[in-house]
Amino acid sequence: MRVNRILLSSALVVVALVLQVSVLSRLHLPGAVPDLLLLTVLGLALVYGHVGGALIGFGAGLLADLAPPADHAAGRYALVLCVIGYLAGLVKPENGRLKSATGPMAVVVAAAIGSTLLYAGVGALVGDTAARHVGLPSLLFTAALYDLLLAPFVVPGIMALARHADNDPLAETGSAAKSTDISSGWLASGTGLRIGGQRGALGGLKTKARTRTARAGRIKGVKRL
Repeated sequence: MRVNRILLSSALVVVALVLQVSVLSRLHLPGAVPDLLLLTVLGLALVYGHVGGALIGFGAGLLADLAPPADHAAGRYALVLCVIGYLAGLVKPENGRLKSATGPMAVVVAAAIGSTLLYAGVGALVGDTAARHVGLPSLLFTAALYDLLLAPFVVPGIMALARHADNDPLAETGSAAKSTDISSGWLASGTGLRIGGQRGALGGLKTKARTRTARAGRIKGVKRL
């Protein structure tokens, strides 16, 4: 991942985690909690693709696992968001631009349900049965509902920021200047044919007959190639 992608993703994930812990988790809504961190990962994965989505999802999930209110095993949510980010990146639209809102909304609903199921499944493997006591069907419904209501205010903005960071004019100017410097250095240093011509010119100082012979030999050699 490029530096601007890493900086933007890190900043967005930290802001989403702070809002998740300090605001959304204290709303005491029935059922699940709106997952702002999941929506952030989805927005970035829809622009950066499956590899970037998996990396961002793992990092965001690991931060959530280590955040102070966390009461589950470290790495549990990191695994969930890594898988969700990878799968969301597979449906990345061309050039990261959306043609309609139907696709992303379907991705949000599928991710909300899939992350809840995967989180409960991993918890069952490690002995956490909290989902059974709360009621898995109500968790699935409320998670999909809350994330779907929050998604229009989060996902498009995150995708726009990610596209803007990828199309940074300063980055394009720097890359163009770098390529210009490389081409200028290539022209200044010369090529093998130029060096050969200089050697031929030095040899031509001896006699005109040798110069003509050498030129004819070089022309024939080029044609044979």
